[in-house]
Amino acid sequence: MFKNKRIVQTLAMLMLLVIGLSSCKSKFEKLRASNDTGRKYQEAIRYYNDKKFSKALVLFDDLVKRYRGRPEAEDLNYYFAYTNFQLKDYTTARYQFQSFTESYPGSQRAEECRYMAAYCYYLESPVYSLDQENTLKAIEALQLFINIYPNSERAEEAANLIDNLRGKLERKSYENSKIYLDIGDYLAAVIAFDNSLRDYPDTKYAEQLEYYKIEAQYLYALNSSERRQEERFNDAIEFADDFAADYPESAHLDDALKFKSDSEKGIERVRKTLEEWSVLQEEAEARRERLQERSKSEELIEETPVSPEG
Repeated sequence: MFKNKRIVQTLAMLMLLVIGLSSCKSKFEKLRASNDTGRKYQEAIRYYNDKKFSKALVLFDDLVKRYRGRPEAEDLNYYFAYTNFQLKDYTTARYQFQSFTESYPGSQRAEECRYMAAYCYYLESPVYSLDQENTLKAIEALQLFINIYPNSERAEEAANLIDNLRGKLERKSYENSKIYLDIGDYLAAVIAFDNSLRDYPDTKYAEQLEYYKIEAQYLYALNSSERRQEERFNDAIEFADDFAADYPESAHLDDALKFKSDSEKGIERVRKTLEEWSVLQEEAEARRERLQERSKSEELIEETPVSPEG
């Protein structure tokens, strides 16, 4: 009996909870379907301030259409952009912030919204290993903001964000260059390291790139034909000398000098090999000439007419 009573009480509480939730839902749905734009406006702001962004978004989406061209539209579009931003829909938020700056260029909020549009691009920038189209667009948008508002309090922050994005591009360039070294395409690696250093002369990876360039050039020379090795080893020596001059305290200095020493030994070795080949070729050429002379002599003997008397 007591057990059944508890079950009934529990079911009653669940029903009350369901009814309560249903009434709340129906209340919002009634507001959503209402034509009372003034009340919708107040409730949308309240939902936003209470951080109930999903409900606020539904109402703002309806209100911006209804208030288009009216004085209230500026505030609504501003809140609508930020509601999408708070819901982490950065693509839509970026579009709405950009649209605000175009629709209300004289607004006190135009500067803020242009910055936020660029900031949304920044937030959409992926990890360095993925396609960096949004990173480039973010840099462009942030730089445009700085150009338009050079004295803005946000200009310094925009510049810092650009530095962060460039760091991501530098990392991608560095990693992509190193792939060629890892797979053994040494000439492509040397070119890629040079390109990365040219594109990002102040990169924090400069020392590592310069060192890897020595390694790639040495291996490129080592795997070349003997006739091309001396020239390519000399390039590795030049790279090592430049590295030693630029980074005298580098942890890679000993290895860089080892590549230089091995390149010098490689030049000595290939010179000796080529000299031996030259001697062998001269001997072979001399043998060939002797054989040709002997062959000519035998042909002359055969062609000499025999005297009838003899």
